[in-house]
Amino acid sequence: MIYIVLFLISFVLTYFIKEYAIKKSLVATVNERSSHTVPTPHGGGIAVAITWFVGLIYLYLNNQIDSALFFALIIGVVIAVVGLIDDIVELSPRLRIVVFTGVSLIGIFLIGGLDSIDFGIFTIENQILTNIFALLLVLWYINLTNFIDGINGYVGSEFVFLGLAGLALFGAPVFTILIVSILGFLLWNYNKAKIFMGDVGSTLLGYNIAIFTIYYTNQEASNLWIWATLFGVFWFDATYTLIRRKLNGEKLSQAHKKHAYQRLTQVGWSHMKVTNYAIGLNLIIFSLVYFTQNIAISFLLTMVLLSLSIKFIELKKPFK
Repeated sequence: MIYIVLFLISFVLTYFIKEYAIKKSLVATVNERSSHTVPTPHGGGIAVAITWFVGLIYLYLNNQIDSALFFALIIGVVIAVVGLIDDIVELSPRLRIVVFTGVSLIGIFLIGGLDSIDFGIFTIENQILTNIFALLLVLWYINLTNFIDGINGYVGSEFVFLGLAGLALFGAPVFTILIVSILGFLLWNYNKAKIFMGDVGSTLLGYNIAIFTIYYTNQEASNLWIWATLFGVFWFDATYTLIRRKLNGEKLSQAHKKHAYQRLTQVGWSHMKVTNYAIGLNLIIFSLVYFTQNIAISFLLTMVLLSLSIKFIELKKPFK
């Protein structure tokens, strides 16, 4: 019953936020980085965040979530608030990174740090190195999710997928909370978006997946690679694009439209087609994780799949 209530909260809140944003002219304007052509209300991530935090508190009060994970996730409210302010007044990148770094450090501390990184043939257990890696992971996931949030339904569907995958693999109710929190918003955003998520939602979701990755890696070292595989569509595109732009000598802080999903829309694919393409990739990736006993094999096969996908996109729209 609680999940239905939370879904309805997310859905109804998104509607009222949309109407308020239209009334107050709080719309995402079209610029050189935009993949949309019509000014659209933003801030739908507020509904996702509120529903998410209410759900987390419910789980905590009913002893359905580990307290360390709860506190590490609930501190994400700071990231959501900063994202909301940035949606309204556009904060400086330096201030954002300082806040995100501080929250990330607290979140990592609350779940006890990252115990080890298992590469199969060797393991890193030095706590300085593992926690530097954890910090970089959290910061990269926060920022790349924000970068990738550019077309209808793309981020929302990715995190519904991650919630479903987490539920199937780990069975924790926190993943159901994640799913229903996003679904209520996604119904307004999936096709011909009526409202966008904004930084308030995308940065929070990036933080959440990073915390899940660290938390479950501490339970079982191979889980690091499971989560890296499941999140592959996003981090592979973002990392590939960043490296290519660096090699091109571009200013990395400059706005661009070179992510894989952006190049597909530039050659005429609709937002819905691109999002569905990503969903299809995710279903294949989940099958590899679920049915392949060796996570190293499923990770490598996923890297091959994503490399071929990038090659396919290169043929349609070369990276320049």
